[in-house]
Amino acid sequence: MKEGALMHQQKPFVFAVSAVSGGGKTTLVKQLNATLVKSKALYFDEYDFDDSPKDICEWVEIGADHSQWNLTPLINDLKSLIFAENQSLKYIILDYPFAYRHKAISELLNFTIFIDTPLDVALCRRILRDYEDTKTEIIQNDITNYLDRGRNAYLNMLSTVKPNSDYIVDGLLPIETINELIVQEITK
Repeated sequence: MKEGALMHQQKPFVFAVSAVSGGGKTTLVKQLNATLVKSKALYFDEYDFDDSPKDICEWVEIGADHSQWNLTPLINDLKSLIFAENQSLKYIILDYPFAYRHKAISELLNFTIFIDTPLDVALCRRILRDYEDTKTEIIQNDITNYLDRGRNAYLNMLSTVKPNSDYIVDGLLPIETINELIVQEITK
């Protein structure tokens, strides 16, 4: 492709969907990816981030500095999609917890969404998702950890990521309704 043509090639609209664990990020991103034509989704949880915090609760306790996350693999994949020579994508959707809080990713984002799901509902969803065939003792240990330390990580997201997002949607709405609202918002 000639240099002039490359300069006029439209870049995809890149947006991130954030929420607390169990808040509905992955479900919504899959729904949006199925709805939007010429879209591609990238999922934070599918990456191994070396040299990044291993204990989320400890990371929150010492200040939750988002720059401590080495997001190089995700950034590289995102840039390769955005700047691909024959790129035909219209949308890139990130299932990503930090909205604009990580500088290197924020420079690549056009828009961020936060699914505001009540913490009790998010916790119940996570338990149902993660512990379908698990002994009660393991579930009790996880709930104890949530009460002792984990809840602070959830609260941290509500105080840092939520206000740092462009659009906040009620996580109690049906997924189809949330999907419609987001599609309307990003296609304005």
